[in-house]
Amino acid sequence: MSKQTIQIEPKRPVDVLFDKYAESHQNPTNKLVHWICVPLIVFSLLGLVWQIPFPYLGFLGRYNGYFNWASFLLAFSLYYYFTLSPTLFFLMIWVVGLMSYIIVKIEQAVGLGSGTAYTIYAAIFVAAWIGQFIGHKIEGKKPSFLDDVKFLLIGPIWLLHFICKKAGIKY
Repeated sequence: MSKQTIQIEPKRPVDVLFDKYAESHQNPTNKLVHWICVPLIVFSLLGLVWQIPFPYLGFLGRYNGYFNWASFLLAFSLYYYFTLSPTLFFLMIWVVGLMSYIIVKIEQAVGLGSGTAYTIYAAIFVAAWIGQFIGHKIEGKKPSFLDDVKFLLIGPIWLLHFICKKAGIKY
C-alpha cells in the first residue's frame, strides 16, 4: 500500500490580502458602500493629484500636458497591482483610463488647477470617505488600512476580483 500525499498550493499573496481585507467587509451594506465609495475615492484622489502644478518638460513636446504628478501615482499603483495580479493590473489600466478621460473632460470644462476643479474633487473625496466610515460603523469593524496602509491600494482590486469571479476570469 502506498500513501498518497495531496499537495495543497499555498495561497497567492493577492488572495491572502483579499482574505484579510474581507475580514472587515462582511456586512452587505458596507460592501455596497464600498462599491460606490472606493471608485469615487480613486477618481477624486487621481483628480486632486492631477491638479497639482507640474513643471514644463521640453523634451515631452506637445505631450507635456499628459505627464503630471498623477502619472507617478498611477505608475506606482499599477506596478504594485502588476506584482499581485497581471489580470487585475490590466483591468485597472482600463478603470484609470476611463477616470483619466473624465478628469480631462472636467479639466477642459473648468480649467486645470482651477478652484472649481479642486472643489469638485475635494467634495467627492470627502463625501466618499464619510461614506466609507459610515459603512465601517455599520460593519462594526475599523477599516483595514488602519492596520496596514497598503490596504488603501487593495480596495479597488478587491472589487475587481469579484467582477473577475462573476465573469469566470482567472485573476
